[in-house]
Amino acid sequence: MPIRARAPDRQNAETVAIQALGWIAGDEDRLARFMALAGLSVDELRVRAAEPEFLGGVFDFVLNDEALLLDFAQACEIEPDALLRLRRHLPGAPVWD
Repeated sequence: MPIRARAPDRQNAETVAIQALGWIAGDEDRLARFMALAGLSVDELRVRAAEPEFLGGVFDFVLNDEALLLDFAQACEIEPDALLRLRRHLPGAPVWD
């Protein structure tokens, strides 16, 4: 069931980020790239997976690659712009004008 982002808030942002992490983990190449960029071992990933700061990094990974962003948005039936709005509710979000 797709997650809708009509009312972006921290809980919804965390939920979508966890969904994104699952989506990333569903593809070996995506996961390997994410792990390499994050500099994490599998054990560290498991420990940090629910941390809001880490989940912000999951969003950043998806948002920084247009192809990933569009693929994830389509897979979850969510507008790409909604993902950008949700990112603002997690620690470490860039400041956009």
